[in-house]
Amino acid sequence: MSKFYPLTVAGVRHETRDAIAVTFDVPAELKETFAYQQGQHLTLRATIDGEDVRRSYSICSAVQDKLLRVAIKRTPGGLFSSWANESLKPGMTLDVMPPMGHFNVPLDPANEKHYLAFAAGSGITPILSIIKTTLAAEPGSRFTLVYGNRATSSVIFRDELTDLKDSYLERLRLVYVMSREQQDIDLFNGRITGNKCAQFLKHWIDIDEIDMAFICGPEEMMHGVSAALQKAGLPKECIRIELFAASIPKHEHRPRKVEAGVQHQTEVTVIMDGNATSFSMDKDKESVLDAGLRAGLDMRYSCKGGVCSTCRCKVMEGQVEMDVNYALEDYEVARGFVLSCQSFPLTDKVVLDFDIAE
Repeated sequence: MSKFYPLTVAGVRHETRDAIAVTFDVPAELKETFAYQQGQHLTLRATIDGEDVRRSYSICSAVQDKLLRVAIKRTPGGLFSSWANESLKPGMTLDVMPPMGHFNVPLDPANEKHYLAFAAGSGITPILSIIKTTLAAEPGSRFTLVYGNRATSSVIFRDELTDLKDSYLERLRLVYVMSREQQDIDLFNGRITGNKCAQFLKHWIDIDEIDMAFICGPEEMMHGVSAALQKAGLPKECIRIELFAASIPKHEHRPRKVEAGVQHQTEVTVIMDGNATSFSMDKDKESVLDAGLRAGLDMRYSCKGGVCSTCRCKVMEGQVEMDVNYALEDYEVARGFVLSCQSFPLTDKVVLDFDIAE
C-alpha cells in the first residue's frame, strides 16, 4: 500500500539531547493496517516550509507492546529530523505510511537460538524492537548486543536497555563501545569496525554459538562487521543488515552510452493499489521514481538513496538496472524486486508492480 494515513502524535519523549521517541495513537479501525513486525520502519510525511518532506524511521517497540513508536535522531542539516526534534508535540498529526521492511527473521517459541547484534548510534532503533520481540517470543533464545556510541550521554534508550537487561539477566548480554569516553576494558573503547568486531569474536563472542546476526549503523561499520563475521565462519545468509537513512551514501548516476539508432524512450507501467498507470520516459536520464513523480503519479518513496526500501517493487515485464542497493536482500533481487528510486529502464517497455509483497 502506498497510502498515507493521518495519525495523531500521542507522546514525544526526549531520549537524548538530539533524539526523540515518538508514539502514535492508532485508531481501532487502523490497528490491522499498522500491525508491524520487529525491525520494520514507518515512512512519515510532513509539509515543512511549504515543502513535502518524507523520511523513514524504524519502529523501536516490541511486537508484543502493540505500541507504534519510532525514534528520530537529529542529523546535521536534516530538514525533517531537526523540525521533528524542535516542533513535534503531542496532539499534532503526521501522515504515516503502514509498516514496511524485512529486517527480521521468523520467530518460533520452540527456538533455542543465540542471536547477535551490532548497532551504532540511532542504529539501535530497529535492533531494540528485534531484541525485545525475540526475547519475549522465544523463551529459550539468547541475545548478545554490542552497541557503539560517542559517550554515555548519547546512548539512545539507555534506561530501556538497562531495564531489559534486568528482566533477562541470563539471556541478554549487553556491552557498550564508546569512542569518546574511556572505559576500563580497552576492547570497549573506540569505534565499531571490522577489526573491532574481530577482536570481540576472538576474546568475547564464540561465533560457533551464533545462529543469526543483525547489524545496523553507518555503511562502513555495517560492511566491516559483516565481513568480519563471514571471515570468522558465519554464513552470509545468517547476517541481516540495515543501513539507517542518516548514512545514505552520496551517489551520482552515470548515464550509459546509447548506441545510434537505439530507441531512447521507454513506456513504463506502474501498478499501485490495484491501478495500472503508464507514462513515457527517457531510458537513462532519470530514475523510474523521478520520472513517475514528474508524470504526476503519487509514487511511494522516502529516502531516494536506495536505503529504506519504501519504493520497493517487482519487475513484471522488461528490464531495469539499479545504480545502488542497500535495502534489498540477494534473494529479493533474484525474485525480480528492485528499488524504483535507483532503477533505470533497459528495455522499450517496463512493468513494475508495487503491490506484490513477496
